[in-house]
Amino acid sequence: MAETPVRPAVTGRVVVGVDLGGTKIAAATVGADGGWGTVHTTPTPASAGPDAVLDAVATLVRTVTADAAACPSTVLGAVGIGTAGVVDVVGGTIVSATDTFPHWRGTDVAGGVGDRLTVRGTAPVPVFVENDVDAHAAGESWRGAAAGARSALLVAVGTGVGGAVVLDGRPLRGAHHLAGELGHMPVPGAEGLLCPCGRTGHLEAVAAGPAIHRRYLALGGDPAAKDARDVVARAQRDDGLADRAVRESATALGRAIAGVVTVLDPEIVVVGGGVAGSGDAWWSALDRSLRAEVVDVLAGLPVRRAALGGAAAIVGSARGAWDLLDRTERTV
Repeated sequence: MAETPVRPAVTGRVVVGVDLGGTKIAAATVGADGGWGTVHTTPTPASAGPDAVLDAVATLVRTVTADAAACPSTVLGAVGIGTAGVVDVVGGTIVSATDTFPHWRGTDVAGGVGDRLTVRGTAPVPVFVENDVDAHAAGESWRGAAAGARSALLVAVGTGVGGAVVLDGRPLRGAHHLAGELGHMPVPGAEGLLCPCGRTGHLEAVAAGPAIHRRYLALGGDPAAKDARDVVARAQRDDGLADRAVRESATALGRAIAGVVTVLDPEIVVVGGGVAGSGDAWWSALDRSLRAEVVDVLAGLPVRRAALGGAAAIVGSARGAWDLLDRTERTV
């Protein structure tokens, strides 16, 4: 006779948030108040295919849950996952993805991770999945730089350029799961530059970290410069070409943000990601170009640095998991 699923008691329940990146998976328990525990990490076996990635996520979640267990009755209540790629949040599946995750498109992340974590004889573990930048935005809106704001634009600048729009504390998804993706906006200064999406003229082709490195070399900079981090360091040591490449990148980003905030009128803009740590020259160029483009009523728009760092996507995805768990329990 089939065993009847038994929902675990609320006492001792934990929710785990997961940041699933191209090179690293990070996870931690996150409370209903947004506080998080010890962050555990593991390499992402992206080249081994989707099943290997889902196995790694499930294994890490088990490790985090076991580490957090305060008593034998501690159970996994739900999992939230922020992942690279365009995500169908309702189904928990990947709509599209870059070559960073081979064969990731079409992967049922929610179902795959849920199946791996569900213990026979118990109810399925609810799994919430969203785009990683949306997860960052949700985290910053819940416990970070945008806490308390009803609306926000989050911009993440690193290897790529991502964005998310937050309304009433929740990321806006859009009809095609792409709301906030300003990295693929056509912008002045990017004409003829190839974007990773295969088209030319997009923001990511001029504002992302690799674009800064390419621009520096194109200007005649030292070919020994290894990457954008190296270019930024050179700019801080008064390398004129490096300083120009950094400022041009930030200026293009500021103009793009100006266009978005003019349409959306958010309460606040939050900027994070590795490139956002490029120093005062980058920040001043971004702020100056943004202020020069917006109408007077937006002149005082707050633009803040992201506050949660590497924990943002963990916290944000966990918020979605708590919401999913609440909805699941109301239907039981």
